[in-house]
Amino acid sequence: MKLPESVLKYQHEIWQAIGETFVMVGISIAAAVLIGLPLGTLLYLFRRGQRYQNQTLSFVLGSVVNIVRSFPFLLLVVFMIPFTRIVVGTSIGTLAATVPLSVIAIAYYARLVEQALLDVPREWLKLLLPWGHQRCNLW
Repeated sequence: MKLPESVLKYQHEIWQAIGETFVMVGISIAAAVLIGLPLGTLLYLFRRGQRYQNQTLSFVLGSVVNIVRSFPFLLLVVFMIPFTRIVVGTSIGTLAATVPLSVIAIAYYARLVEQALLDVPREWLKLLLPWGHQRCNLW
């Protein structure tokens, strides 16, 4: 099967766009894991009934995550143009697109981590005590 001439004509640009897509996705995934994982763990730990229960921090962090998650992506991109210019120096391009993409990814991953930790039964955590884990090591 032969590729259409238009594809062959723009082959270099297509490969460049694919590379830029990998850069945007890679940066946003790295930001989601590096920032979203601790944020999600904090959301879990600050909930009512957890070890570090703090209703104020739980409300503030949960509200920020919920607000970011509820924004449609294109509105968030427009809303974050000033912040993107401060962080990256421009509001267009591959790196500029990673800023709002990373913010969305962080919020979604944080909520995913929190829900995953909530799904772990408390009985399983209590089973770790006979294996030498101290209660202060468990959340």
